[in-house]
Amino acid sequence: MVFQGKEVKEKGSLENIQVIALVGPSGTGKSHRAMAVAQEWGCDALIDDGLLIAGSRVLAGRSAKREETRTAAIRRAIFSTPGHVLEVRDALEDLSPSRILILGTSMTMVDRIASRLGLPRPMEYINIKDLATSEEIDRALWQRRREGKHVIPAPAFEVKKTFSGYLVDPLQMFIRSREQRFVPAERSVVRPTYSYFGHFYIADAVVMQIAQKICMEVEGVKRVLKVMVLATGEGTIIDVELVLGYGTKVFEVMRAVQRALKEKLEYLTGIYLERVDISTKKISLE
Repeated sequence: MVFQGKEVKEKGSLENIQVIALVGPSGTGKSHRAMAVAQEWGCDALIDDGLLIAGSRVLAGRSAKREETRTAAIRRAIFSTPGHVLEVRDALEDLSPSRILILGTSMTMVDRIASRLGLPRPMEYINIKDLATSEEIDRALWQRRREGKHVIPAPAFEVKKTFSGYLVDPLQMFIRSREQRFVPAERSVVRPTYSYFGHFYIADAVVMQIAQKICMEVEGVKRVLKVMVLATGEGTIIDVELVLGYGTKVFEVMRAVQRALKEKLEYLTGIYLERVDISTKKISLE
């Protein structure tokens, strides 16, 4: 398409996307098996609990698991908010998948999601009971009730961007590729805000103390002059100012501190660090 002498990329039509549905009651293991089902059916992307996921990336949306109440989580999952719908539709048009998997608790729910996103009705409905044994479903339900943990079919490093400040645990699995090879795939486990275990958060002062301790564990660091914590929409920025020992290789020590903060602080707190800034203004002769 050409507009005023410029070539413009035409977005894909959502009406031509084939839709596969995976249905079953909440907590029965749909998200756990979503990646394998998507691979088996040749789906380029999937929609689960308000998120659009393709490959190892969360492309658009907001997870229902971040809502404060179950009612708000349901509204998020069925795309009741116009802004949410628009964001995911735009991402779908840019992605132009040929086939997509939608997860829902019922056929009606999947139909509603597809309709609100401008997608056609599913060409196939797959019931979780056809994929998992009754024992596996009972075990999944038991774990949901006992531990309040939910699975998101995306890698932990990607999910942490959305769930900054939450404990996100990776789960490894292997799925059979279309070439009949077993390839590794990662899912993530989170505890939703509306879990009956209650809401938790980590104060900035605690993050600062943990960051200071991590810095002091790096050889060559003599003192930590300041630690600043700034929360953003994409994650958290840590700004650290150090005093290094005389004779140390300044840039090597600063890089080591940066790596240590990124790895250890994310692991200990669940916070996704968008950026770690390290500066050194003083050298200690002690």
